[in-house]
Amino acid sequence: MDELTRGLVQAIQLILSADPALLEIIFLSLRVTGLALLISTLVGVPAGAALGLSRLRARGLVTALLYTGMGLPPVVVGLFVYLMLSRSGPFGMLGWLFTPSAMVAAEIIISFPLVTGLTMTAVQGTDPALRVQVRSLGATRAQETWAVLSEARIGVVAAIVAAFGSIISEVGAVMLVGGNIDGKTRVLTTAIVLNTRTGDFVLAIALGIILLALAFIANAAMLRLQGQADR
Repeated sequence: MDELTRGLVQAIQLILSADPALLEIIFLSLRVTGLALLISTLVGVPAGAALGLSRLRARGLVTALLYTGMGLPPVVVGLFVYLMLSRSGPFGMLGWLFTPSAMVAAEIIISFPLVTGLTMTAVQGTDPALRVQVRSLGATRAQETWAVLSEARIGVVAAIVAAFGSIISEVGAVMLVGGNIDGKTRVLTTAIVLNTRTGDFVLAIALGIILLALAFIANAAMLRLQGQADR
């Protein structure tokens, strides 16, 4: 117990000292996760809204595919992206393997179904009378979609936060396609695994604290938005 306490104290001291190696890992993690989340949000939210408002017969099939994507094992995603980006793969000419770009691609595949599927569910949960009302006021299709998304904004924010939590804590996929290269593709989760294996528990604990803090901030922001919406 004393060893754990000592490790926590040293980890906090390491964080407060703004260690350059630690900051490098944090900034790379945020850059990769932020870019993947941005792309998934820009594509996934409109796609989820369109599916939620659609009455196409194929919507059931698309929904089933989305829900399957939400449950994909990340390591399988990593394997798929690895094969696609390897020298013998169809996208090998890009030279993305073992770079942050490959990590972003893997995280997009993981987060996109979450953003799209949960946005679709949030849109479907809105009052159908809202669509009738905005149509009666002469709203265009785009305005109708925006009105529904505004009503379902808490669910949309929850979708984005869920996707963030999923990819910021991802290990298997990013390790496969990124290679966990020091100063190049080492992020919070892969650094925790490496430092735990090498016995550097102080750095591993520090990284773990930061990872938990990021997850807490994201969830606190979502709860704050929910509280504002309920007023």
